[in-house]
Amino acid sequence: MLWPRLRASEWVLVAFFAYIALISPFFPERPNLGAQPFFILAAVFVLLWLVARFRLEVLRDFLPLGLTLLAFREMEFFLPRQYNLHFEMLWIRWDRLLLDSWNLRGIIEAADKLIPAYLELSYLLVYGLPFYCVGALYSTGHRKSCDRFLVIYLIGTLSAYALFPYFPSQPPRIAFPGLDVPAVNTVLRRFNLAILHAATIHVGVFPSAHVSSAFAAAWAMFLVLPRRKLFGWVLVVYAISVSLATIYGRYHYAADVVAGVGISLVAGLAALLIKGPARTVVT
Repeated sequence: MLWPRLRASEWVLVAFFAYIALISPFFPERPNLGAQPFFILAAVFVLLWLVARFRLEVLRDFLPLGLTLLAFREMEFFLPRQYNLHFEMLWIRWDRLLLDSWNLRGIIEAADKLIPAYLELSYLLVYGLPFYCVGALYSTGHRKSCDRFLVIYLIGTLSAYALFPYFPSQPPRIAFPGLDVPAVNTVLRRFNLAILHAATIHVGVFPSAHVSSAFAAAWAMFLVLPRRKLFGWVLVVYAISVSLATIYGRYHYAADVVAGVGISLVAGLAALLIKGPARTVVT
C-alpha cells in the first residue's frame, strides 16, 4: 500500500508537531527558536509513514513513546531570554499555604525517610510508566488495544507540553532556592536531581506533564482493561503519589499539579468518546 493508514495515536503525534510548527512564528522573542519545528514535523511524518508502510507493528506500539521524548526536547526551543518570575510569585503563595499552613511537609516527613523515599521513587518511575502499561497490555493479551491506550496517554502528555511556551517559568527549587526544601534528603532524591540537571528542559513547569501523563495512563488503563480495573486503580494511587512528590520535592508548584490533573481529565473525556469494542489494528 503506497499510502498506508496511520493509527489514531500517530495522528495525535502529527497534530502535536504540526501545532508546534504553526505557533512558532508567534514567538519571535525566543532566541533559540527558528525553523526547527517545521523540520521536526516533516521528519516525524516521514518516520511514521515509513514504519506504517513496512508494517513494523511492534515498533508502532512503542515508537510513539520515544517520540514523546522528542516532543519534550523540542519545547526547549521556546526557552525565553529571561524569566520575570511573575507566575512563580503567584504560585509560591499556594505552596506555602499547602506545605506550611496545612503542614503537608510535616505529615510527609513524620515517618522520617519512608514516605519521602517512596515519593521520590514514584517521581523517578514516571519516565517508564507508558512502557510498563504497554508491556501490561502485551502480557495480558490486549496488544490490539495499544493504539487506544496511546491516544489517551499522548493527549494527556502532549497537551501539557503544548502549553509550556505560554507559561515560561522556573521550578520552585530554582526560582526560590533554599525555600521549603525537604528536610529529608534521600539517595533517590539526589538521583532525581541529577537526572533533572542533566536532561530536563528549562522553558516552563506549568502544567505538570508528570501529573497529567500519570493520570492519563490511569484513565487509559480503565478503558482498555475494563475487566481488570486493578490496573487502573493502582495507577490512580500512583498518580496521586507523583502529584505529592512534585510538590514536596519542589519539582513543581501546586498550581502545576492542579493544571496537570485538569489536562488528564481532557484525556479521560477522550477515553469516554472512543469507548467501544477493541478493533483490529489496520495497517
